Amino acid sequence: MTRRLRHPLVAFAAVIALTIPWLLLRGLGVVPRLPVSAVILVSGVAVIGAAFVLTWAAETAEVDVPRSFALAVLAIIAVAPEYAVDALYAWEAGAFAGLPRGVEAANLAVANMTGANRILVGLGWSIIALYAIYCARTTNDEAVARRDGFLADSVQLEPRISVEILFLTAATVYALFIPFLGGIDALDAIILVGLYAAYIVVILRGETTHEPQLGVPGYLQTQSRRRRIGAVLVMFTYSLFVILYAVKPFANGLETLGPRLGLSSFFMIQWVAPFASESPEFIATAYLVRKLRTTSAFNALISSKLNQWTLLIGTLVVVYSLSLGQYGVLQFSQKQAGEIWLTAAQSFFAVTLLVNFEISIREAVALLGLFALQFLPFFQTFDGLMLFSGLYLVLGVALLVWRRDDIPTVFARAREHASKQP
Repeated sequence: MTRRLRHPLVAFAAVIALTIPWLLLRGLGVVPRLPVSAVILVSGVAVIGAAFVLTWAAETAEVDVPRSFALAVLAIIAVAPEYAVDALYAWEAGAFAGLPRGVEAANLAVANMTGANRILVGLGWSIIALYAIYCARTTNDEAVARRDGFLADSVQLEPRISVEILFLTAATVYALFIPFLGGIDALDAIILVGLYAAYIVVILRGETTHEPQLGVPGYLQTQSRRRRIGAVLVMFTYSLFVILYAVKPFANGLETLGPRLGLSSFFMIQWVAPFASESPEFIATAYLVRKLRTTSAFNALISSKLNQWTLLIGTLVVVYSLSLGQYGVLQFSQKQAGEIWLTAAQSFFAVTLLVNFEISIREAVALLGLFALQFLPFFQTFDGLMLFSGLYLVLGVALLVWRRDDIPTVFARAREHASKQP
């Protein structure tokens, strides 16, 4: 009996069970009659279950496809709700073009996108880094170096994330120029979507990994290739379905609490809704860190940031134009231009932290602290946003100069990866 309980499929069934109550409640149509707290609880538990299924699918797939590609798929599925929310506002912007609601919807689309990106980096990267250091210390992991008999205050990342670092840097530099024209146009879509397509082509040239897995992924990797691939596809599909089915009500539930807490709907859409939609990503990467796969966790986080900073921005103008019935530029206010600059500047600073393939406690705390600082009233104005953007850029440039000797290594490792034959 004990041996049977330890079977990986028992763990798999337990995780699937986390998603069932929400699917039943939603399918029976009783969700509108539930208290907001119950909706948040049950849908949130379903998201947790789906995140585990998603992570297991990505780990299982690593034996058949390059690890970076498997993690890129994980990243896209994990942030799929964010695409849905932004697409909704972009569609409304086109449907109500020329009307106050259309202008508001366009600004909300940009606000939701910038909020999601800054949450992913400011909260996601920093907290996952701190959690990784904690896990490494408590397990005496080799990723934490010992200095004078004491555990160091940082974790080492493998140079294989060089490709993600370079592509994110390119997307970040380009994003700094988007606000100058006051809108997102076809050229932005072509360049940004093209960047992501090039990234996928490069990581597909990587090698598959034969790193042994434990638990559910380890069990599935022992199956025949046909059954394994079938299982991975089903798991990816199921997790995507549950996440899309649960995250929006989860986010709406949190938004409903906003007015009760004295928070504006704009604040909720820019910050609370994106936090909810990013939750599958945080759960999945925390799980990877718990398994001492910190580099894989950051690989997924950077890939998630990259696809939001390229695909998400690029598809906004496409959705807007489809709703409009003709090609149009998705325009935004001066305030949202400042939000884009701040988001790009934060991204630049975050990338410079990883140039030496290491992140320390001080760096993670700095990333988290700067993220929290932006909520001060002054930094909610356009002038404040520009000043904060300048601070991020100055810090990033200073770090880049300080770590200039590490830059050739990033290019060399990325070139090595790109030159591999598929």
